[in-house]
Amino acid sequence: MLICLTASHQNASFDLLERLSIGAPSAAGTLVDGSDFVSGAVVLATCNRFEAYLDVDEPLTAGSALAVEATIETMSTASGVEPDDLRDSVRVITGDEVVEHLFAVSSGLESVVVGEDEISGQVRRSLERARHDGTTSRDLERLFQKASQTSRGIKNQTNVGGAGRSLVRLALELASSRVTDWSEARVLIVGTGQYAATTVAALRDRGADQLAVYSGSGRAEWFGLKHAATPYDDLATAVAWSDVLITCTSTTEPVVTRDVVQPGGRRLVIDLGLPRNVDPLVSGVEGVELLDLETISLHAPLPQLSAADDARALVSSAAAEFQAVAAEQSLTPSVVALRKHVFDLLDAEIERARSRGDSSERTESALRHLAGVLLHTPSVRARQLAREGRGDEFRDGLEALFGVTDGRRASSSSPLRAIDDERQASAG
Repeated sequence: MLICLTASHQNASFDLLERLSIGAPSAAGTLVDGSDFVSGAVVLATCNRFEAYLDVDEPLTAGSALAVEATIETMSTASGVEPDDLRDSVRVITGDEVVEHLFAVSSGLESVVVGEDEISGQVRRSLERARHDGTTSRDLERLFQKASQTSRGIKNQTNVGGAGRSLVRLALELASSRVTDWSEARVLIVGTGQYAATTVAALRDRGADQLAVYSGSGRAEWFGLKHAATPYDDLATAVAWSDVLITCTSTTEPVVTRDVVQPGGRRLVIDLGLPRNVDPLVSGVEGVELLDLETISLHAPLPQLSAADDARALVSSAAAEFQAVAAEQSLTPSVVALRKHVFDLLDAEIERARSRGDSSERTESALRHLAGVLLHTPSVRARQLAREGRGDEFRDGLEALFGVTDGRRASSSSPLRAIDDERQASAG
C-alpha cells in the first residue's frame, strides 16, 4: 500500500519546510530499517515542499496509522521539528490518490509557480537518492519512473512548463518593478550550482550583462569563466559592488549576514535558497529590500489557467492508466495459477492416454491448442475485470469453480502488489 505525507507552501510555514529540507532526506534509511511494515521510502524535500512516499506492507488501517506515526517521529528527530508541529502540517494521502498526487507534483502543478521546471529534476533525484540509500521498493520505482515520464509528456503537450514559469523567473519578474534597466544593474550571484546557472540564463534573457559571482566553496572562478561573470573571493566586497544580490546555494546556514552588507545606497536582495541563504536581519540594513521565497509565493501561481487545466487532465489520465495497468498486473498470479491448473490436468490426462497407447502427437498438439483457446477468454476477462476494479470477483470465481488460489489474497487489495512479469498471463 502506498502512503504519502505531504507538507507544502499551501499548508506549512517556510520555517518548518526549511528545517525539514535539511534533515529529513537522510532519515529515510532509519525509517525503513527501523520498521517492520515500511518496505520502502522516498523523501522529496524542496524549497517549497516536503513529502515522504512510503510503501507499506500492511494494507489495514492500523498499519497505515503506525507507518504515518513512525514517519512523523523519524522526520521530527532528524529535522528538529516538534512532532506535534509536523502532525499539524502534513496531509496524509493513501492508495490510488498517491499516484495522481505525485504525477501532479512532478509536473509542477502543485508548485509555488505552476509549471516550474525544477521540480521534475528534484523528483528524479529523490528516487536516485533512495536507490543509493537502499530505501526504494519495486512499487515506488514504478511510481516515480512513471511520474517522470508523465511530467515530460505534459511539458511536451502543454505550455504549462514553458519559459518564464520557473521560480527564478518569477522572482526576476517581481524584481523588475524595482530594477528599471537590467542592462545597467550590477548583479551578484551567490552560488555556482545548477540553480545558479538557471539564474544566469534568466538574467541574460532580461538583458543583464554586468554579472559577478561569489562561492564559498572556491568555484567562483570556474563558474565565472563558464558564464562570463566576474568572480569574487570576498563576499563583503562583492556585495558592496552589487545593486542586486541573488542567492541560490544549498548551504544549511545563511551565507549573507548583516555584517557583510553595508548600509547606504539602494540594494535589492533576492533569496532563492532553502534553507535560507540570507539572514532575515539583513532586511533591517538601511537601503536593503529583501525578496525571499515567502514573499515570492504570495504572487504565485502565475495565471495560466488553460494550460494548467490541460495539464491536470493529462495527469488524471496518466494516473488512471497507471492504476489500471497495476490492477491488471495484480491478477497475473491468478491467471498463471489457472493456466497451471488446466495444463497440469491436461498433462496428467495425456500421460494416462500414453500409458494405454491411445495418444498421438497430433492429438496431444490439438488438445494443447484447445486448452490455450479455452484459457484465452478468462485471460481477457481478468484484464477487463481488473480495470473495472472487480479483480476480487475473478479470484473468487476461480476459487469457487476450480479451487484455484494464487496464494496472494492477503495483498490483493492493493493493485500495486503485482509481479513484474506478465508474459505468462498474456500468452493465453
